[in-house]
Amino acid sequence: MAKLHQIHTSISCSFSSLLAGLLSVWTSYTLEQFKDSHTKLLKAPMTDVESSLLGSLPSLGAMVGTALTGVVIGKFGRKKGGMLLTLPFVVSWAMIDLSSTSMMILIGRFIGGIGGGTALVYGPMFISEVAEKSIRGTLGSVPVAMYCIGIPMSYVLGWYLTYRYVVWVNLACSILGMALLMTVTESPVYLLQQNREEDARLAIAHYRGESPASKIVLEELSRLKQQTTPAVELIAMNIEDNPKTDKAEKEKLNTDDDFPEMKMRMMPLKLLFLSPSSRRAFIVVGLCIFLQAMMGMVCVQAYAKQIFTQAAPSLSSHFCSVMLGMVLLVGSMSSLVVADKFGRKFLLITSSILVALCLSSMGIFLQTGIAPPWVTAVLILVYCSSFMLGAGSIPYVLIAECFILEVQSLAILLLLEMVWLVNFFVVGVFPFIVKYIGIHGSFYIFACCAVFNSLVSYFLVPETKGLTKDQIQEKLLRRKK
Repeated sequence: MAKLHQIHTSISCSFSSLLAGLLSVWTSYTLEQFKDSHTKLLKAPMTDVESSLLGSLPSLGAMVGTALTGVVIGKFGRKKGGMLLTLPFVVSWAMIDLSSTSMMILIGRFIGGIGGGTALVYGPMFISEVAEKSIRGTLGSVPVAMYCIGIPMSYVLGWYLTYRYVVWVNLACSILGMALLMTVTESPVYLLQQNREEDARLAIAHYRGESPASKIVLEELSRLKQQTTPAVELIAMNIEDNPKTDKAEKEKLNTDDDFPEMKMRMMPLKLLFLSPSSRRAFIVVGLCIFLQAMMGMVCVQAYAKQIFTQAAPSLSSHFCSVMLGMVLLVGSMSSLVVADKFGRKFLLITSSILVALCLSSMGIFLQTGIAPPWVTAVLILVYCSSFMLGAGSIPYVLIAECFILEVQSLAILLLLEMVWLVNFFVVGVFPFIVKYIGIHGSFYIFACCAVFNSLVSYFLVPETKGLTKDQIQEKLLRRKK
C-alpha cells in the first residue's frame, strides 16, 4: 500500500508533464489549418511570423514558469502549489477554445508554456521528497515517461479528432490534472519547513505505510528535520539546550569564521563561477544542453506533420507522426536502462554520431531524391531514437551529478532557462530556414551541431558513471580526462 501511495503521488504530480507533451506538438497538425486562406477557425489566416510564434512561444512561457516554480511551491506547498502551477494549462486551452484571432491563440500558447516550464521542475522535486530509496530511480523517471506519452497521444488526437474536439480533450485533461493533485498527501519536507512536525509525521506514515509512532517513521522524521534545518540553527539548539555550555561558547554562534560553509551557501552565484569545478561543470554541461537544443529535435516534434509531408509525401503524415511519438517514448525509456550500463560519456558520443549520420543522410536524400520516401521516414525515426538514447537525456543526468549541493539549484535554474531560450529561438527560426534554404539545409545545420556535440563530449565531458560527487569534482578539476 505504501508504494501505491508513492506511485499515485508520482503520477499525479507528473501529469503536468503529460499536459506539456500534449501542448508541445499540437502545432504539428493545426498549423496548416491556421494558415489556410479559407480557414474558418480564425478571422484571418496566420502570417509566417505568427506561425513561427505559434510553435516557439511556449518555450518563452516556460522560462517564466521555471522561474516561478520554486516560489509558488515554497509559499503554497507541493499540493496547492502544484494545482496553481497546473492552472496555466486550463487557462491556455480555454482561451484557445474561445479565440478567433491569432493574437489570442498566441497568448494562450504562451500561458500554456508557463505550465510546461513548471512541469520540468515540479514533478521531479515532489517525487524526490516522498519516494523511498528502493524505487526513487524508477519513480523519478515518471515525469519523462508522462511527457513522452503525451506526445503520441496528441498526434493520435490530431489524427482522429477535429480541431474543436482536440482542444476540448486537452482542456479536460488539464482539469483532470488539477483534480488529481487534490487527492495527494502533502510533502513532509514542506510541512517541516512550515514547522508542522505532527502533520509531517503523519505524511511520512502515509507514504511508508507504517504507524505514525513506528521506528521507521520517527527515524525518517529526524533525518528530514536535519536536512530542512540549517546547520547553524541545529548547533545553536544543541548549545542552548546544554546547561553546561558557558557564555563564551554561546557567543561563538555569532562569529562568521566558524561557519565558512554557511557563507558559501549564502553566495551560490559567486560560488558557481569562482569555484573551478563548478565553473567548468557549468560550461561543459551548458555546452551539451545548448547543442542538444540545436540538434533539431524540438523542431521535429513541433512540425512533425509538415516535415513528414515534405520528406515522405507518399506516406501518411499522421501515421508517421504517431510512430515518431512512440519512438520517442521507447527511446526515453531505453536511456534509463542503458545510462548506468554503458556510461554517460559513451552514450553522448555514440548518440551524437548516430544523429549526425541520420541528419546528413536525410539532407542528402531530400536534396538529391536518390532514395525512396520511406527510407527518409525511417531515418527520421532512427534519428529520434538515437537522440533520446543519449544526446537528449544524458545532459539532464549530468546536471544532477556534476554540481555541488551549494550551487546545484541555481545551476539547474540557469541551465533550464537557457534550454527554453534556445528552444524558442530554434523553433521560431525553423520555418524561415526551411523557406529560404530548404528542409535539407536545416538538417545539414542540425548535423553540424551533432558533430560538434560529439567532439565536446569526447574532449570535455567527464565520465560520471558510478562516481560520488567528490570524485566527479576531482575529475572536473583536471584538464585532461
